[in-house]
Amino acid sequence: MNRQDKFFKTPHQFLGSKLDTITTYCPNKDKCVVDIGGEKLSMMHKHDSLFEISFNNPIASQYKIELPSGMWIHDPYSFPLTLEESDFELFLEGKDYALYDKLGAHIMEVEGVEGVRFTVWAPNAKGVFLACDWNHFSDVLWPMSQLAHCGVWEIFIPGAQVGFMYKYAICNEEGHTQFRADPFAQSSEIRPQTASIVSDVDDFEWEDHEWIRFRKGVNLQQSAMNIYEVHLGSWKRKDDRFMNYRDIAIELANYCKEMGYTHVELMPITEHPLDESWGYQVTGYFAATSRFGTPQDFQFFMNHLHKEGLFVILDWVGGHFPTDFFALAQFDGSHLFEYEDEQKGFHPQWNTLIFDYRKPQVSNFLIASVLFWADKMHLDGFRFDAVSSILYLSFARKKGEWTPNKKGGAENLEAIKFLKHMNQVVHERHPGICMIAEEATVFPGVSHKVEEGGLGFDFKSNLGWMNDSLRYFQTGFDFRHTQYDLIMFYMMYAYNEHYVLFLSHDEVVHEKRSLISKMPGSQEQQFANAKLLYIMMMTLPGKKLIFMGGEFGQWNEWNEGEQIHWHLLEFPAHQGMQRCVKTINHFYIKHDALWLNDYKREGFEWVLSSDSANSVIAYLRHGSEKSILVIHNFSQNRYLDYTLKLENYTASVELFNSECEEYMGSGDINESLSQEGNQLTLCLAPFVTTILEVSKW
Repeated sequence: MNRQDKFFKTPHQFLGSKLDTITTYCPNKDKCVVDIGGEKLSMMHKHDSLFEISFNNPIASQYKIELPSGMWIHDPYSFPLTLEESDFELFLEGKDYALYDKLGAHIMEVEGVEGVRFTVWAPNAKGVFLACDWNHFSDVLWPMSQLAHCGVWEIFIPGAQVGFMYKYAICNEEGHTQFRADPFAQSSEIRPQTASIVSDVDDFEWEDHEWIRFRKGVNLQQSAMNIYEVHLGSWKRKDDRFMNYRDIAIELANYCKEMGYTHVELMPITEHPLDESWGYQVTGYFAATSRFGTPQDFQFFMNHLHKEGLFVILDWVGGHFPTDFFALAQFDGSHLFEYEDEQKGFHPQWNTLIFDYRKPQVSNFLIASVLFWADKMHLDGFRFDAVSSILYLSFARKKGEWTPNKKGGAENLEAIKFLKHMNQVVHERHPGICMIAEEATVFPGVSHKVEEGGLGFDFKSNLGWMNDSLRYFQTGFDFRHTQYDLIMFYMMYAYNEHYVLFLSHDEVVHEKRSLISKMPGSQEQQFANAKLLYIMMMTLPGKKLIFMGGEFGQWNEWNEGEQIHWHLLEFPAHQGMQRCVKTINHFYIKHDALWLNDYKREGFEWVLSSDSANSVIAYLRHGSEKSILVIHNFSQNRYLDYTLKLENYTASVELFNSECEEYMGSGDINESLSQEGNQLTLCLAPFVTTILEVSKW
């Protein structure tokens, strides 16, 4: 290592105040001035842009240097490094779960002076410089010091505070410098700008302590879970502009409580450069996007929703990241975060990069991100995006485009190890937090505990149920009897995993049409079928999710560039559908038969599963004390005297009927029921769901 290399890796050895000398680094300057106790003194130019002045026992807090901008600040190099290589031993093992407290930008006080410590992991860099608004984003002015073998670089900037903008200028081994955003930044500039911004997420005063205590005691599988999926940029807007997290919090909480949703799932609000990516191309894994406000604004959002009794789930992307060179891609000039092998490191379907799960530090980065959102932002759960793409080396690749693992299979063994590790750590540190896997294959045990051989997620989203259901509902009415098995098939495997039944954003974009416009028939029939689909989801075993706009029957596909079409609620049909959804949501919460035993076979019992000719099914849901009977008519036929064989139970009263006039139905309901022995006779309107209270003989 030559002298210059050593200087740029350990500038604190050469610069700052030493015994009787002050040394500073002023590249591209002919003179440098120091202010000592109010007296401005010229420093002597030595060599290699170094300036010195003799001074007896200089103290860091008693002198300042002049920046090229004309600012005067305390000399960063006169303050000691605050971290040691030993502080990163757990990081090198992949087990520093509070890593976000060390890496990134942190407000602190050193030797009586307040400022910000900047720390970044770039083990293969030749040199790292702090480029910021104070030094006109210079890539040479403030070299950072490397903490030897752990690959971490540090510098303390006295006087820096919240709002300070910065980047890292990283010089690779070939001598090329690239400006990078901080991977651990807690705030960033609004796109298209890419600088990181100093924030203080510990400054917020939380008021949700009772909520957090309550959450720890929640039995996830035996609780009501009705999730409202939201894209914050297009749920509502004001004057066609994004709303602040604080304003959204109040309106969203009021709406979800009124409608009977128990959980809100946010499409990714981690920082991302492109609106059209919906947040799935993440560049800031520790930063709530600045589109909607500051980190403290987002903390207000979380605090308020908790005070209103709502759980919040974050859609989190840990399978891939974009190729943008201001972010993680080839971060320090090497394939630091991504696999070097393109067969493993490049995602051909999304043109993104794949995390190298072999590296403990990369695994630690991702786990620390999840824990940051739980620890500092109080998230109640995470929906882990695209788990299938993580599990399989062969995902989206043709034969010959992937290499089998050491066992000869297609599974990514180190990624599986990472997922298990992540779920175990999250559950140990935050009991009550739910982990949901978006996983579309038959990989076994996704929602089983790690100690039982599973991946450790609490739930798995059920893509199969969604595809089968939509295929069935898009079938013409005269042919539905031929597709009866599509409706029945779910219960053949319903207890293999802890499923979430969902109708998400993915089903209403890219020319797939909105939920209601997928339905065949007249407009009246489309509304009836959309309600029927939703109610069926709400009454089958499994937790529930619907994407915003579906609850009132938005006709157009979702467009992230505009708010959902609230104006449709001016029309009676849309009002009726929203009232129907609201009613069944609250019905779901009230009756534990619909959620208490979702994952127990004794919670569900077929009453009718063989009437394909009439396209009718019926089943019992059993709760702690009461049972209910659910009957669906998927046909366009009206059955005035439909007879159902009901063994061992007596139907006493109709609790719900989707044909009520308040839901813009015909009003053709069952005001009274007729049952002789085990023969129950009732009226079934076209495309109707009726729910009856039953009691055992």
